[in-house]
Amino acid sequence: MGDKQISDDIIANIDELIAEEHRLRSRAVGGGLSERERARVRQVEEQLDQCWDLLRQRRARREFGENPDTAQPRPVRDVESYQQ
Repeated sequence: MGDKQISDDIIANIDELIAEEHRLRSRAVGGGLSERERARVRQVEEQLDQCWDLLRQRRARREFGENPDTAQPRPVRDVESYQQ
């Protein structure tokens, strides 16, 4: 798989996670979320942080002439609460 395809796949994953997060948050406005749904929102937020970080790593490596395929997802504790 080429570099552009991998980046496109990461972006597609981000888009899916954002859509899921929006669906969950819109349901929360009306009647609240179950504990399971609140846990899923946290999980989605963590996955988004990891995806954004991986995308940034890949772009930085490409910009500096390094292999973007060496970028690896970092642990949630390292990337949580990143500003988008």
